[in-house]
Amino acid sequence: MNTKRRTFLKGAGAAGTVAVAVAAGLLKPTEVLAAEWNKAAFDAKGMPDALKVLNATGAADSKDITIKAPDIAENGAVVPVEVTSKIAGTSSIAILVEKNAAPLTANFDLANGADGYVSTRIKMGQTSNVRVVVKAGAKSYTAVKEVKVTIGGCGG
Repeated sequence: MNTKRRTFLKGAGAAGTVAVAVAAGLLKPTEVLAAEWNKAAFDAKGMPDALKVLNATGAADSKDITIKAPDIAENGAVVPVEVTSKIAGTSSIAILVEKNAAPLTANFDLANGADGYVSTRIKMGQTSNVRVVVKAGAKSYTAVKEVKVTIGGCGG
């Protein structure tokens, strides 16, 4: 069999499918596929400012939020963090690092009915508290876990 011919035909078929979708109006190349992001929250220079922009200044502590992160991170450049929210109607999960220059490291908006679970890797410049803010309905909830960093990941 001629594998080059097969590869060419697969590529041509895929390109044709995309072209038909664009022509039919199903796929709009000029349409933004990502949601608007909160630039002000990511640019905030301190924890109080970040919480204010996220509208989470009065967030209540919750035992229904679980943060799974290492107690000691060997490299602050790649700290794995998993967050599970058992709060009904969770609509967003934000991860903040108190001692980072820009505390907000991740903000996830969840669609209706999605499980309150996210997993990511974050940067930490030094040992700090990792704070999670969960929004459900019109309320905000929070949980905190301290992570010790042996080698800083934010230029440290």
